[in-house]
Amino acid sequence: MKILRAEELGMCFGVRDALHVLDQVSDPTAVTIHGELVHNPEVLRDLDRRGFTRSPEGERQVPEKPVVLVTAHGISERERTRLEAAGKQLIDTTCPLVQKAHAAAQQLQRQGCRVVVLGKRDHVEVLGIIEDLTDAIVVTTAANVATWPDAHLGVVCQTTTQVDVAEQLLAAIRTANPHAVVHFADTICSPTKARVDALRALLPRIDSLVVVGGHNSNNTKQLVASAAEQGVPALHIERASELDDQWFDGRAVVGLTAGTSTLARTIDEVHEALLAIAQRQRGLPASTTVRRTGRSQPL
Repeated sequence: MKILRAEELGMCFGVRDALHVLDQVSDPTAVTIHGELVHNPEVLRDLDRRGFTRSPEGERQVPEKPVVLVTAHGISERERTRLEAAGKQLIDTTCPLVQKAHAAAQQLQRQGCRVVVLGKRDHVEVLGIIEDLTDAIVVTTAANVATWPDAHLGVVCQTTTQVDVAEQLLAAIRTANPHAVVHFADTICSPTKARVDALRALLPRIDSLVVVGGHNSNNTKQLVASAAEQGVPALHIERASELDDQWFDGRAVVGLTAGTSTLARTIDEVHEALLAIAQRQRGLPASTTVRRTGRSQPL
């Protein structure tokens, strides 16, 4: 069995920078993280061990701790003002590309557009964007598209939306609203695009795929969906211990990719576990562990 890694995979700069900020916090016990910093259980468990408090996503109560850390997914300006009015010191780790999506939505509204956000209705990033808007519309699937009375519609995307999904939804909006001028701001983040492009390049070369990332990570689930669309079976795991030898029976070439909140060490642990499975399939003794030296490693 051969293991092929996608050319682009794993943690994006927004998550990396947010984790770096937390490493500089001198007293974690004074800090409440406003929701999930990232959708990565391993990272969240580490934050809990270090003494950070986490408020549930969507929690509207003002945290008791004096310092509130805004996550990489961002919050609305209304929520930011509410926290500051309560006397909280804010540490802001909002991803710059999420900030770009907020700014684009606000600009479209100032230009007289009714804003349409392409994304998951209950996702914390989307909630943060629409809370600052008037009568915004969230479109997750084509079933959410309708004929709206507005003469100008401004469309933005949740940053982890797949490009092809955004294109399909945008086309559906334009078809359903021929009377309207539809303004589109492409706010899909570059790391998401790079990982999807790398996966698409990988899919024709493999017969199965392992995707590493949080089970509630939107961009990770989209990588799984991309494989399914091409008829490639995909196994979504959070850690190496979830791998099952039997799933790989008969697999010749296994691809490996990961979502943008996945730590490099987690990816490497999964890769090593896959190499060990390949050894067992070949009947090699455990002492002949093969270490990864490049993008792929045949056994």
